[in-house]
Amino acid sequence: LGAAGAISLSLAALVHDLGRPARFLNMLRVFKPTSPMSVGSWLLAGYAPLTMVAAATDTVRRFRPVGVAATAGAAVLAPAVATYTAVLIADTAVPSWHEGYRELPFVFAGSGASAAAGLALLTVPWAEAGPARRVAVLGAALELGFFRRQKRRMGLAAEPFELGAA
Repeated sequence: LGAAGAISLSLAALVHDLGRPARFLNMLRVFKPTSPMSVGSWLLAGYAPLTMVAAATDTVRRFRPVGVAATAGAAVLAPAVATYTAVLIADTAVPSWHEGYRELPFVFAGSGASAAAGLALLTVPWAEAGPARRVAVLGAALELGFFRRQKRRMGLAAEPFELGAA
């Protein structure tokens, strides 16, 4: 349910950024593997309906095989959905983002894992939250470790991460 809600907000934000829904549909005319925007659009177009079907079948408690198949499909696409924005951001002329291209996907994956674990921690009974606690810790370690590594490797390009107010 959390994934369905989050991806719905992401799609709405993307359509808003593009100006009108037709532009999103226009991006699906061609699949261009060298374009992070094209790959991201196709990922969202596949992942969103799968999470919606999984959430709907879980909510109504019917059509279990369909829900299991949708969940499996969403699980296959989830790592790419969690990290494609990092690739999109790194594909820029801004040195602080571009120079982090090696580590950014791992930073985003860790952040996504921590956020998902945080939602789980809010919504499941404490006695059943052990896996969510472990994912939260692992996600935070992944994010912080790779961000630290990124800053060390980037040298001068990492300076904006250290200056000014956060």
